[in-house]
Amino acid sequence: MTAHLSANGLECRRGRTTILAGVDLDVATGERVAIVGPNGAGKSTLLRVLAAIDAPHAGTVLLDGQPLSSMPARERARAIAIVSQQEVPPADLLVHELVSLGRVPHRSAWSTDSGDHASSALDRLGLRDFADRPVDRLSGGELRRVLVARALAQEAPLLVLDEPTNHLDLRHQHELLRTVRDLGLTVVAAIHDLGLAARYFDRVVVVHDGGIAAAGAADEILTPDLVHRVFGVRVTRVTHPETGEPHLLVDP
Repeated sequence: MTAHLSANGLECRRGRTTILAGVDLDVATGERVAIVGPNGAGKSTLLRVLAAIDAPHAGTVLLDGQPLSSMPARERARAIAIVSQQEVPPADLLVHELVSLGRVPHRSAWSTDSGDHASSALDRLGLRDFADRPVDRLSGGELRRVLVARALAQEAPLLVLDEPTNHLDLRHQHELLRTVRDLGLTVVAAIHDLGLAARYFDRVVVVHDGGIAAAGAADEILTPDLVHRVFGVRVTRVTHPETGEPHLLVDP
């Protein structure tokens, strides 16, 4: 079966410095994959290449078997929605206007947009009351949720998220990731919290030392030895007394 998203032999450089090399990754349709790793490991770099924002210095990225580099920009925008880590939208936009921008790839020169998709996306993230608020009056966490709502309004089958839980409090972290989990989309997300990655994603990919150090189900690969080697902290695996789910207790 052809993977929904496939990366083969990726090499990514910044200037003369190689950030990633020899990266191979297949993501199945409907699979949720968390990209984890220490700061500076190349998680954002990998996501930008997978979403065709940046081109790799070597290797290929395929979407449903088709090279991303050969797809027209509008076709890519209908297929991939991305929420970047450091995006700062124009301050004079209202929230519903920003979310409505997710519909741009679907509009023709003569089409009009009723706003239904934007309203639905705001509702899914509990943001309907924010619709007429200027973007510059949002907190960091509120803006993150609005940007995810814009991605949902885009209705692309592949969702790429760079640290989507940044600035969110605990409740909204879990609400957001539950919403993303229940969408039924293919999702690739950089996540800094190993507990969230383990709970809400089907597979975890660990980026370290310029490549992929491990990939698989969280309870199989996030061993104390690997976490210590990659993140420099010691952890103990425990079982939740009520759910039976494995958890990592960190001892820095």
